[in-house]
Amino acid sequence: MSVSFQCTTWTTIPQEHLFDLARNIDTHQQSLAKSREEAIAGVTSGLISLGENVTWRAWHFGVPLKMTSRIMQMEAPHSFIDEQVKGPFRWFRHIHEFSQESGGTTMVDRVDFAAPFGPLGRLAEKLFLARYLQKLIEERNRHLSAGPVD
Repeated sequence: MSVSFQCTTWTTIPQEHLFDLARNIDTHQQSLAKSREEAIAGVTSGLISLGENVTWRAWHFGVPLKMTSRIMQMEAPHSFIDEQVKGPFRWFRHIHEFSQESGGTTMVDRVDFAAPFGPLGRLAEKLFLARYLQKLIEERNRHLSAGPVD
């Protein structure tokens, strides 16, 4: 079993620029500063590309966690997919899709994950984990849709 959710964000930022913002390690760290998310291995700044890994360290629920993700697929500037290759989830997959529309860009994030710990993990998914992760993605997307911060 797994949990899935989708976040849709519209912005006036051009598709190509938003695509690069979404895969920029520095921008990601800025967007999730509240959880002290930091790239500590692999690609640790700038743009991440197909086949590359990044290891994140962050604080969630008062606990330091590490997760290594790899860009598994990329079709610039339309989509990319990152998946956990090592970390706290049984699995974690994040599909990022971008489409240019009149006057702006729509960004769709599709997240599919499963928590560890069997029935206890499934309970956590339903009680709080899915909503917590969705709020993180929404926070990140608000930051991205505002454009780069210099």
